[in-house]
Amino acid sequence: MSTPVHDDPLAKERSHLAASRSALRAMREDVESLDITDVTANWVNAAVLENQIEERIKALADLSETPLFFGRLDYLHAPGAEQAEGAEGERFYVGRRHVHDADGDPMVIDWRAPVSQPFYQASKKNPLDVALRRRFGYTGGDLTAYEDEHLSDPTEAATTSKLLQQEIERPRVGPMRDIVATIQPEQDEIVRAGLSGSVCVQGGPGTGKTAVGLHRVAYLLYAHRERLARTGTLVIGPNKSFLHYIEQVLPALGELTVRQATVDDLVAHVEVRGADEATAAVIKGDARMARVLRRALYSHVTLPTEGIVVVRGSRRWRVAAYELEEIVRELLARDIRYGAAREALPQRIAHAVLVQMERAGEAPDDRVQNAVARNAAVKAVVKTVWPQVDPAKLVLRLLTDADFLAEHAEGILTGEEQKAVLWVKPARSVKSAKWSPADAVLIDEAADLIERTHSLGHVVLDEAQDLSPMQYRAVGRRCTTGSATVLGDLAQGTTPWATRSWAEALAHLGKEGAVVEELTAGFRVPTDVIAYASRLLPHIAPGLTPVASIRENPGFFEVREAAEGTADVLAACRELLEREGSVGLIAADARVPELAAALGAAGVGFVGPGEETTRTTRLTLVPASLAKGLEYDYVVLDEPRAVVDGEPDERTGLRRLYVCLTRAVSGLIVTHATELPPQLR
Repeated sequence: MSTPVHDDPLAKERSHLAASRSALRAMREDVESLDITDVTANWVNAAVLENQIEERIKALADLSETPLFFGRLDYLHAPGAEQAEGAEGERFYVGRRHVHDADGDPMVIDWRAPVSQPFYQASKKNPLDVALRRRFGYTGGDLTAYEDEHLSDPTEAATTSKLLQQEIERPRVGPMRDIVATIQPEQDEIVRAGLSGSVCVQGGPGTGKTAVGLHRVAYLLYAHRERLARTGTLVIGPNKSFLHYIEQVLPALGELTVRQATVDDLVAHVEVRGADEATAAVIKGDARMARVLRRALYSHVTLPTEGIVVVRGSRRWRVAAYELEEIVRELLARDIRYGAAREALPQRIAHAVLVQMERAGEAPDDRVQNAVARNAAVKAVVKTVWPQVDPAKLVLRLLTDADFLAEHAEGILTGEEQKAVLWVKPARSVKSAKWSPADAVLIDEAADLIERTHSLGHVVLDEAQDLSPMQYRAVGRRCTTGSATVLGDLAQGTTPWATRSWAEALAHLGKEGAVVEELTAGFRVPTDVIAYASRLLPHIAPGLTPVASIRENPGFFEVREAAEGTADVLAACRELLEREGSVGLIAADARVPELAAALGAAGVGFVGPGEETTRTTRLTLVPASLAKGLEYDYVVLDEPRAVVDGEPDERTGLRRLYVCLTRAVSGLIVTHATELPPQLR
């Protein structure tokens, strides 16, 4: 005999899910049916409104494989009536976006709304007026289970949520998924931090720092939508593969308008076709280069030695050399942008002429001043005294003209450092030059010295530990009037210029007052795997707290000697492919071609980083240099010693190895034909 729906809690929840999906569909249909023919004044307004409607339709999409809601809160009292005797509590379903019925009553509350916060923050010690917290389990898009916590019941002991653990450990294929159903209290506090302040999150592997940063963007867009719609938001990642991996998180939360870019994208003033030796890259990335560039730029300004005569009709007006010099010195003292000062100079000269006109009894107005500023004689003075400077040409001259570099780097760079950054083969022009990534950052710095870079409302900077001081400055320029969320792990710094401390990095970013938060609870990496990887911490970042995995499942972990070489690596991949979920084969960059050939010869399908896996092709072959930020259910790590030896020094190599060891969600097999690094033994 079947249980009636009204007596079956799971059936009732499924019924609410079906009703909520119907309501969401109705909301979408309402937007699709809007007729804007008679409400727009012109075609521009019509185009803007049509675009807004299209974005709204996309935001109301019902993703069949994504749960519409994942939790429920039953309050003891109605919000705002906690002290009212006999006040009836309310029930809210917490999900990815707001859904309401035909009468406007909420069926699902956005996880970012204040009323949803106790879902993440409430506990037995501090129930926050919550009587019941219910979590839901899903298979695909179907609701299959639920789990209750009676937070206000003192007789019920606190327990670890099984559904929460299952959601954290659930196998994944494809891009990164959101963590909205599993956000922990310490993560939630970072996500909901105010827009006005900047936040730096130090987090070891698997602590969810990237997801926290993305959810923070979604929260800020919810809480400050109008302001950020005007000023803009930006997510900066280390490479295109990483951005492709995370790009579906924000759309799953209903946010479609966040731009994503790499630092190289931000500074793409020239085509990058070259590369620097590590020594040159470190020097070019040093903050001292900003001083060299400023000196070189302002060396173009010369103090006038002659006066100027402006002819207007039958009258001649003379501005003496000493007056021109005073104007130029005053503009230099104001420390405004080079280009802004250059634009102000003709107006200042014209003003000096107008003062003389007024003394002679004339009554000139703004039109006269503008006309004088455009006078040929004034233009000639400006061209001589404060010439236009192209930022790329300025950097090109510094890198190819030893005397010019020596003049402006004196007391800043040593002779050896100057020699290291000079090009061996000078380029003839900006277009023919083989610019390196570090050169592009220098050009961006020079461009900002000339014209102010546009500032955004909020910037999220991920894998920040790998940036040079000059790259931090480039990012900081994009949020001078806004705030930033900085995400990273000092132990995973794998560039020669990797930052030594967050205080130093934040100073270069221009966000010295940012709050530094540390996440140490590991949600992704299994206990045995993170414990093995943490053997490297004393050698790569001795001051950091090791990540403590909260996973109840210790995970699958083995270290195997690959006596048969590549054949044993392939065998490990085949073994893991028999399990559910994604598999990553991570190897030193130099070994990737050999492994790719072996996989092809063996008929084992695979993709590269950033390419979509499928149900039939679940193996990704990952060069160690691109592993950062990625995650797979199972990982085969090939030849740890080769990973270390592939870097310019041992410390950087061990950091790269630490990154590679911590990409697994459920299991790791380490294969090696050569001896393991002593730090792991």
